[in-house]
Amino acid sequence: MTRSSARGPLAGIRVVELASFIAGPYAGQLLADLGAEVIKVEAPDGGDPFRSFAGGSYSPHFIAYNRSKRSVALDIREDVGREAIRRLVTQADVLLENYRPGVMDRLGFGYDTAREWNDQLVYCSVSGFGQQGPDAQRPVYDTVGQALAGLLGQTISADQPQIVGPAMADGIAGLTAAYAVLAGLHARDRLGVGQYVDVSMFGAVAAFLSSEASMWHHTGDPGGPRRRPSLSQSYAFGCADGRVMTIHLSSPTKFWRGLIAAVGRDDLADDPRFATRDARIEHFEELHELLAPEFALRSSAEWQRRLSAHDVPHARVNTIGEVFEEPQARHLGLELRLRHPSQGEVVTVAPPARFSATPCVGLLAPPELGQDTDDVLAELGMPERGALREGA
Repeated sequence: MTRSSARGPLAGIRVVELASFIAGPYAGQLLADLGAEVIKVEAPDGGDPFRSFAGGSYSPHFIAYNRSKRSVALDIREDVGREAIRRLVTQADVLLENYRPGVMDRLGFGYDTAREWNDQLVYCSVSGFGQQGPDAQRPVYDTVGQALAGLLGQTISADQPQIVGPAMADGIAGLTAAYAVLAGLHARDRLGVGQYVDVSMFGAVAAFLSSEASMWHHTGDPGGPRRRPSLSQSYAFGCADGRVMTIHLSSPTKFWRGLIAAVGRDDLADDPRFATRDARIEHFEELHELLAPEFALRSSAEWQRRLSAHDVPHARVNTIGEVFEEPQARHLGLELRLRHPSQGEVVTVAPPARFSATPCVGLLAPPELGQDTDDVLAELGMPERGALREGA
């Protein structure tokens, strides 16, 4: 029995992961959650840099993206490591990597070589800008991807520019890579041959902004931090208890009427500035300024009661800790607690998809560096690490 999940929709699929930080490992974890056996190949001298991102060698950042994987510590610049990779690729269904373009070729593991070893292989490269083009060799991390692909242009105020929020570009790229790998596996089953899959963070984030791109192409509207909220009629208000309440009215008139009823301002229905959705979009800032003092008079709990009574789409802004205290989060089992033999209890976010016939069970805590090296080498018919170091 390996350290991979014994069940799940991808049971029987083997993935070799040569990736670090977020985008590639997140894609690998998504596949592992679905039951694939994911073998993460790491350098012996520290492994994935995310291991020590917050100190130590088992940081929360590493935990977040490496659940249910097997860790193999190999120096892939040496003959033994290269031979182990060759054998792994020969037996794999998927190779997932996020090196800078050209590195895998220089290491001797490029797609053309890997295809000679295994023509059934789905080989997925995740990079900042794709494998070719004028920006292919640019160094890129999440913020760069968000900026160039237009995401930051929709969230940053030019008056007080600040980077805020989570690693959206990395996450979008990882999710895109996982879905592309699934498509590649399906095509292989249909056509009988593997293929190369090229995923760029730049392209993934741009595609994620499809609504904003469509608005630009068809109306010339460049969007911005307040453009989508005005169109979707989304608001955030401070409450008397210091909490923030959000409201998203979208286009149904009933939600607008529910809001003004909850606030006790039915008179706004006849105000020409707000009488129609188009008028409310045009006077979005005025409406926000008018309602903000009303919300400041009551606590967030009182507003939750009032808004719920009128079926208005709303939510209090939760901290991360509060997310897992929500009754619905408990019902869904979003907080996943796993045991590691030496690291103790590990808490992560559970996979969001549920399968009736092939449930995602047997999830495991992220591995320590090289935790599975000897087992995997034995499966490949190679000596364990101790013998390798002695020149066997």
